[in-house]
Amino acid sequence: MLLMNTTDIGHPPITQWDPVDVKAHIEFMREFTQGLVESGELVSAEGLAMPDQAKIVTARDGAEPAITDGPFPESKEFLAGYWIVDVDGTDRALEIAAAASASPGPGGVTLKLPIEVRQVMSGPDVEV
Repeated sequence: MLLMNTTDIGHPPITQWDPVDVKAHIEFMREFTQGLVESGELVSAEGLAMPDQAKIVTARDGAEPAITDGPFPESKEFLAGYWIVDVDGTDRALEIAAAASASPGPGGVTLKLPIEVRQVMSGPDVEV
């Protein structure tokens, strides 16, 4: 699983970009994802809503769960989207992550977003 984290360090949030830059970024992501479809490596991919639309739910003993607004404004980094890929090994996953990290931002400058690579684990053996 490739997790795309975004941060406001070095560039404004996408909601403040020039529309031409937003269009270029979205087109890059479409072409990038289409390449994974064509190679047969894409399992799933989704972009996520902005953090201000998130809710955090926490169970409480004997009471209704606590529901609060999503990540606090002081958060500098948040999960923007993900890809689940089925590849032959870690090297290929890292190669895909590097390509995703090179997405364009304002003025076409490479964003160099951190892409976290994590293996999706299967469930434990039934007898465990």
